[in-house]
Amino acid sequence: MGNPRAAFCEAFGLDHPVVQAPMIGPKPALAAAVSAAGGLGSIACAAMSPEGVRAEVEALRARTDRPFALNFFAHTRPAADADRETAWARRLGPYYAEFGIDPGSAAPGPERLPFDAAMAEVVSALRPPVVSFHFGLPDPDLLAGVRASGCLVLGCATTVAEARWLAERGVDGIVAQGYEAGGHRGMFLDRDLARQVGTMALVPQVVDAVELPVIAAGGIADARGAAAAFALGAAAVQVGTAYLLCAEAGLSAAHRRALETSGDADTAVTTVFTGRPARGILNRAMRELGPISPDAPAFPRAAAALQPLRAAAEAAGSGDFSPLWSGQAGALARTGTAADLTRSLAAGADRLR
Repeated sequence: MGNPRAAFCEAFGLDHPVVQAPMIGPKPALAAAVSAAGGLGSIACAAMSPEGVRAEVEALRARTDRPFALNFFAHTRPAADADRETAWARRLGPYYAEFGIDPGSAAPGPERLPFDAAMAEVVSALRPPVVSFHFGLPDPDLLAGVRASGCLVLGCATTVAEARWLAERGVDGIVAQGYEAGGHRGMFLDRDLARQVGTMALVPQVVDAVELPVIAAGGIADARGAAAAFALGAAAVQVGTAYLLCAEAGLSAAHRRALETSGDADTAVTTVFTGRPARGILNRAMRELGPISPDAPAFPRAAAALQPLRAAAEAAGSGDFSPLWSGQAGALARTGTAADLTRSLAAGADRLR
């Protein structure tokens, strides 16, 4: 069978089989640092404008000529649901009053948008080496345009069925996202959280189900986790939370404090921040509104009403209303540089084989 890690690195132009998970929140400088160190840095584009994506890619390319990935969401925008959004606003009303916020004057933050024709034009112009998608894949015509631009395509699967679905549509690699992972669950075929699979159970089953490189994601924060994933047949590991304490991530003070003091039981999957299941560190909003809330509008519409509360709390130095995304292995995150972490994940895993 050969060495799947070596084959993955050769196909994607990397020195190390390490992918930095795309995360909304950390500074894009993190992606540049990981790519420059020989891993695959990723820029999360779902909350950016086309102009913003262009600017970040220019900044990355000014630092390194190594491969990188642009990540996009592939969800379907929900129809407006006035009744549900009114109920959500009513649910948040006491918090607005607590912070002295006028609901009518509060400005929402940037919306998380699905990959569309405008972003397809950006990809065509920038020609990133890799494009990855969360929540399935975009329309076939849009995906064909990405391929025509010469990009390798990665898709995220949280079940074997999703991995097979992605393989049938011609992706070049599959991110097998276990339930331990921080941030949004990539689930798109089955929305039942009770059926989601842990990383160490998911990875070998996906490896057996598809003839594609499989990238293990979820709960991998050091060389021990990477070695375990490689032993199960993964061609690479995708790491997110472990990078958050690196200097290049530029994490907010509130998020950093929460991560530095978190333990194995301090995260939960929640819908209160965006309307879609995502894992983060427990805070006031998650405890009092959820973690899973039937009142939250469909993704991503729940986020707009929470944004003013987040801004007010963060201005006071609190992360009570912020999405403090983190996986279950957050306690294993260490300070240092992104380059050192990238190299240590690969080298340490090799020593542990």
